[in-house]
Amino acid sequence: MAIERRLYAKEDRSPAKQTGGVDYTFLILVLLLLAVGLTMLYSASFAQSQYDTGYTSSTKYLYKQAVCAILGLICMWIFSKIPAKQWFRWAWPLYFASIGLLLSVLVVGQSVNGARRWINIAGIQFQPSEIAKFAMIVLFARLTRAFGSSAKDFRHGVLGFSLALLGILVPLALEKHLSAIMLIGMVGVTMMFVAGTSPKWLGAGALAAVLFVGIYVSFMGYAGDRVTAWLHPESDPSDTGYQILQSLYAIGSGGPFGLGFGKSRQKYLYLPFQYNDYIFAVICEELGLVGALLIIALFAAVIIRGYWIALRAADRFSTVLAAGLTTLIAVQTALNLGVVTNLLPSTGIALPFFSYGGTALAVNLGEMGILLSISRQRHSTKEQEDLP
Repeated sequence: MAIERRLYAKEDRSPAKQTGGVDYTFLILVLLLLAVGLTMLYSASFAQSQYDTGYTSSTKYLYKQAVCAILGLICMWIFSKIPAKQWFRWAWPLYFASIGLLLSVLVVGQSVNGARRWINIAGIQFQPSEIAKFAMIVLFARLTRAFGSSAKDFRHGVLGFSLALLGILVPLALEKHLSAIMLIGMVGVTMMFVAGTSPKWLGAGALAAVLFVGIYVSFMGYAGDRVTAWLHPESDPSDTGYQILQSLYAIGSGGPFGLGFGKSRQKYLYLPFQYNDYIFAVICEELGLVGALLIIALFAAVIIRGYWIALRAADRFSTVLAAGLTTLIAVQTALNLGVVTNLLPSTGIALPFFSYGGTALAVNLGEMGILLSISRQRHSTKEQEDLP
């Protein structure tokens, strides 16, 4: 508590100053990624939209995604104006609010496709786990600043971070939200490494995580089916292996240059979730290897630029916050591409800026706004902070 009071006092004496304009290179890359994502979502969701609306509309999913994109862009603009240090003050309230939302899913949550992970408020459906990912990153950034060099110790670097992480992971486990557990865990471990936690403790934690996932999969039948489908999709081509086989058919059909934009065959109700988790398979089918590589290169450019902003942030908290938000996009992208190409078992993790999902898109754009805010201070002198 003494550390927290000192940090608060310092924040009050030294308010953050926005020393320049945002990083326009990063802004352009994000907007380009969003534009390409919406374009490909329209193509991938075209057939499903017509089917779901009785062939009266081909833009059902695009319209909803576009509305969320506009809300996300507004959030991005607002957050780009908020000094990063404000998130330092809001870290704990955000953390406890996200836990409350996660627990409320167990009581009033709506079930979609057999999973109970959504809340409906005034007709607006959103997924609290998206808020929890963000809240965890902000809190870890604050703890990194608070712990300072003590992050090397077991008490702070392991117990401190782990207890905070469990506050998010336990409600997710009760929801049986394995994909969010994996994602938050991976981002959390990365941020612990950046904070200075000893690699030996991180290695032990990784081993414990592997054991947890093994036990979790053993007790959760649907998760075990996903592993079986990953290893031997051909053994059950009409059921558990159907989705990944259709994804591989789509990828293989694209060849070097693709069938052409809008000309995917697998999106005509052959490939399940073709506009969501498996949208990259449709991209490969329509744009081919060359188009897919260009989109991967665009993701890589956004991620690299995000880390560039983190390295040039004005203080420790901003550096770790930017690194955490960038890592979230990087891990989500890598896991999704791994699943679609069958390098990894199905996890249910969407492709940022491309997959259908209003909450995820709005939150991702808001997070990019925070990175833009941090980029305003890239030309300022780094603060020499007193480590507790």
